[in-house]
Amino acid sequence: MTDTFRSILFETIEPAIGQITLNRPKHMNAYTNPMCDEIVTALHQYMEDDDLRCLVITGAGRGFCSGGDVSGGGGNATERPVYRTKQMGHGQEMRVGMHRVITALHRMDKPVIAMINGPAVAGGLALACACDFRIAADTAKLGDTSGKFGLLPDEGGAWLFPRAMGLDRALKMTLLHEVYPAAEALRLGLVTEVVPAAELTSHTLVFARAIAMRAPLAVRLAKNMMRKGMDSSLENSLDDAALSVMIANPSQDVREGVAAFFAKREPKFDGR
Repeated sequence: MTDTFRSILFETIEPAIGQITLNRPKHMNAYTNPMCDEIVTALHQYMEDDDLRCLVITGAGRGFCSGGDVSGGGGNATERPVYRTKQMGHGQEMRVGMHRVITALHRMDKPVIAMINGPAVAGGLALACACDFRIAADTAKLGDTSGKFGLLPDEGGAWLFPRAMGLDRALKMTLLHEVYPAAEALRLGLVTEVVPAAELTSHTLVFARAIAMRAPLAVRLAKNMMRKGMDSSLENSLDDAALSVMIANPSQDVREGVAAFFAKREPKFDGR
């Protein structure tokens, strides 16, 4: 966490828990390519730090993330999106921007919680859906507004949204530019939990602590197995399980878990 970031904050908020805060509140945390670079760097640091067992992603101010910045970056030339003059260039801009963030989250085997404090729309909703859990304030709103600008759910939403809420509902949301209150987003499957806005941070920290207390090897292997299983056959998933238990079962964490059970105490897992 030695990097100096301009568009995000990355910090250890308490032992074993890190937090990335999208930090462009005047722009409702709309992302730019420089911001995406910083998020990818922070995600890499999270992956490399064995002391961190859970990560929270949230937004500064009133919003989580309003998607890609179409405003020109608020007058800061280093923040402006690079609008290419040739059509193929737009695809390359996506690949070096938010696509890298979504891919990094999808490949990650450590848990990530989106703490949705305000609007999460378009690419902001895709970012939230790329996390493992989405805990939303009851005042938050979620949806896909990309079509209002003639744009597409191109940050990963076309893949993520149907998996969260079903194809028909995802199409309806995108084609009609729908944005839902948090309670409706919960009903549709877009979020994991909805809590009062005043309790969002405390509730998310309780959730993150509970995950951080679990055996790190088991957490990471279980997440990896389930993520891969979403696009795999049962037979391949069982093969992955058989390989994963060869790592988990002989571990010190399993010995500690069994010993703690019989001693009627809480286990202390160290990830070995």
